Amino acid sequence: MHPMKAVRKPTDAELAILRVLWARGPSTVRQVAEDLGRDTGYTTALKLLQIMTEKRLVRRDESSRTHIYEAAYTQDQTERQLVTDLLDRVFDGSAAKLVLQALATTKATPEELDEIKKLIATKTGGSR
Repeated sequence: MHPMKAVRKPTDAELAILRVLWARGPSTVRQVAEDLGRDTGYTTALKLLQIMTEKRLVRRDESSRTHIYEAAYTQDQTERQLVTDLLDRVFDGSAAKLVLQALATTKATPEELDEIKKLIATKTGGSR
């Protein structure tokens, strides 16, 4: 079972907080709110972090007076879970359909295309 299967998926606002935590590491509510910018105040960040704790998206260290929050899952684990969900819901589990749609709607850089070619080569057992 995937580590995030039992965890509810993050909303867009929760993903923004997770990006802050992945970049900064364990952080206080104030640090998260500051990194999110003026659009998100302290109380909004606090409420979101409390909800995220209940959803098990973050862990809260309550050992000191100021609580410290950290992401419960790595960025890679979260991205994989979201892609798996998208594959299942939209593309009938077909990675090829997902990749073709992604490449058809977004311009890939030469570096990204090289990475895709390398991944295809490893999946097919071939070399470049």
